[in-house]
Amino acid sequence: MAEVSARTKQARELFAPLGPTYDRYASLLSFRQDPAWRRFLVSRVPPDARRVLDVASGTAAVAIELARAAPARTVTGVDQSTEMLAAGRARVAAAGLEPRIELLEARAESLPFGEAEFDALTFTYLLRYVDDARATMEELVRVVRPGGTVAMLEFGVPRGIWRPLWELYVRAVLPAAGYVIARPWGEVGRFLGPSIRDFYVEQPLDDLLALWRDTGLADVRAQRLSLGGGVVVWGVRT
Repeated sequence: MAEVSARTKQARELFAPLGPTYDRYASLLSFRQDPAWRRFLVSRVPPDARRVLDVASGTAAVAIELARAAPARTVTGVDQSTEMLAAGRARVAAAGLEPRIELLEARAESLPFGEAEFDALTFTYLLRYVDDARATMEELVRVVRPGGTVAMLEFGVPRGIWRPLWELYVRAVLPAAGYVIARPWGEVGRFLGPSIRDFYVEQPLDDLLALWRDTGLADVRAQRLSLGGGVVVWGVRT
């Protein structure tokens, strides 16, 4: 397995303490938009996708939504964080979905699955934390069968008159609100703004969509949500 990069290690350490409170405060700090974004992401996955892989599954919020959306579906969730997976397993058990959701520790860059093993794949807030987005996308696409759906949720950067308000929020309000909750949330609040902004400087959305097409996906589409604060991208493996 490849050595964990500094970027990946930073993300792991930053989010590790947040597992038990992640879903509650992620919703609060996103003005209740994060759950709606996840629901839209899950809606991009066809109901007949029987076996779905959820990458960067964290506390299993998306995995649970995927399972609930189709009673015959089984979901495998993977994440690099032991702490987040522990919180996810508790949520899965509380939802009574243990027979249909399995959570494993693994990295998106090196998935422990065979070629074309899944009918669909979802991932959330992932590509900002990997060193090689192209290689990671190729690995994600590898495990999806031809005709299967790949769908992503990521933060976005609003355009036009909303951009200054977004900058004010991520530069000042989000870190301050995070520190009111707890120091680890304050550190995440300080980190997120530059992380999101730098990602789209390095990889503008049009370039990201081109990358999806270059790595074996067709009919690639994107939908900005909540004035551009969130973005869902989806496509079909060729």
